[in-house]
Order: sequence, then C-alpha cells, then structure tokens
Amino acid sequence: MKTSLIITTYNWPQALNTVLASVQRQSQLPDEVIIADDGSGPATRELIDTLKASFPVPLIHSWHEDRGFRLSASRNRAIGLARFDYIIMIDGDLVLHPDFIADHLAVAEPDCLVTGKRVKLGPTLSQRILTGNARPSLFSRGIARGREQALRSRWLCEKSGWGAPDSIKGIHGCNLGFWRRDALAINGFNQAFEGWGPEDKEFALRMYHNGKWRKRVKFYAVAFHLHHKESCRQQLASNNLLFQHTLTQRPIRCAQGISELGS
Repeated sequence: MKTSLIITTYNWPQALNTVLASVQRQSQLPDEVIIADDGSGPATRELIDTLKASFPVPLIHSWHEDRGFRLSASRNRAIGLARFDYIIMIDGDLVLHPDFIADHLAVAEPDCLVTGKRVKLGPTLSQRILTGNARPSLFSRGIARGREQALRSRWLCEKSGWGAPDSIKGIHGCNLGFWRRDALAINGFNQAFEGWGPEDKEFALRMYHNGKWRKRVKFYAVAFHLHHKESCRQQLASNNLLFQHTLTQRPIRCAQGISELGS
C-alpha cells in the first residue's frame, strides 16, 4: 500500500525541520511527503528546497497565499496533489516515533478513518528537541501531558479497543489516516472553516454520514506535540455553527471543498 504523508505548516520552519527529520528516521517511509503550507514566508520554502535534494522520498511543497488561518484549504490542496491511495496527515509541530508510519499502515482498513493521539511536551523539552539536543520518548523529562500515550504496544492498542465507530470525541487533525478516495467523496475539508475550530471533527462527521467508520488508536502511532502558543480562537463561535449544521443536517459533501479550489 502506497502512502502520502501530508504535513501542515505555517511560518515555523524550525519545527518543520525537526518533524521532517523524524520522518527520515521512520522504519517504513511514506512514498511521498507533501507540505501543506498555509502561506508561510520564504524561510519555509528555502528549507524545503534545501531538503529536497537529499530527502529519501519526493518532498512536495503545496503553498497558497497567506490570507489568514485557512487550514482546511491548505489540507485540501495537498490532498488534491497526493498521488497515492492512503493519506496520513499530521501537523508540522508533531515529532514522530520511528514506527509511526508503519503503525498507521498496520491498522488501516477499507472504509475506515484512523485517529491517533499525541503526547504534549513542555516548553523546555520542546526547545531541546528543536535544537537537536534531545529526542522525545516515554522516559523524557518535560512531558506536559499524556505520557502514557508515549507507550507503544500493539497488544495494549488492541486491548484498549477501537472506540465507538461514529464518535467524534478526541479527534485531532494532527494525527489522521484515511483513504484518498473517501476524502474526495465528501469533497475534503470544509473551507468555510477559517480560523481555529472543529474542522477535523466536521470532516469525520461527513465521513460517517457517507458510511465510513472510525478506529481510535491508543498506545500506537505515537507522536509528540511541540509546545507553542495557542492559536487565536476568535472565530470559534461561527465555526461551531458550521459544525452544528453538519451534526444536525447530516450532509456528506461540503459546498466549499477540494472541487472548488480552482474556481
């Protein structure tokens, strides 16, 4: 099974460099990496151009103009560029366990959306990782929350269960696995979401409405979240209204998605 890894980013090349280094350490590499860039400046482009020559798989830069927080649109552009059947999506502040890609592929199933967890790191440990002086693990000092999620065990993963197949609890777009055809069938992420909000949960809801189901993965596909200042939530109220519409009206396709990117 061939895989496209999509990494979202915005104006934090130091973190992106660290994340890409963790991709290169994977026991099973993705078949391509697409950077879904929400309008970063030249430093991010220069980093990607520098890494391309030696990166072990194709490294593709998907960029659009910076017109505010447009995460859904940047993800959709990357999905549109993806060449392979299965997509794993992470954020550009997520440092991966060496078996992260292999774990996602081991649990992938047809008609299934895989949602993973993340271990939140404190500022001191995050800075040490960013400067190359540490790699995160279960035993790292400076984990802020979720240390138990750094324990990788297929046995524990299966014993903890896959969770309710239509639950939106605990879904984070920073650690998702899905089939490209399933994303295209629902027109991708809803670009009506701008600013911080539950666009990842709304994406999952429309997957469920189209007959897909969720597999919650714990103690597997381990990833470490670098500390940073939280995004502005000024548009959360309006984004929650979009989410409630999908919850009650049960649409499958969104009106502003992948199909509308070129229009």
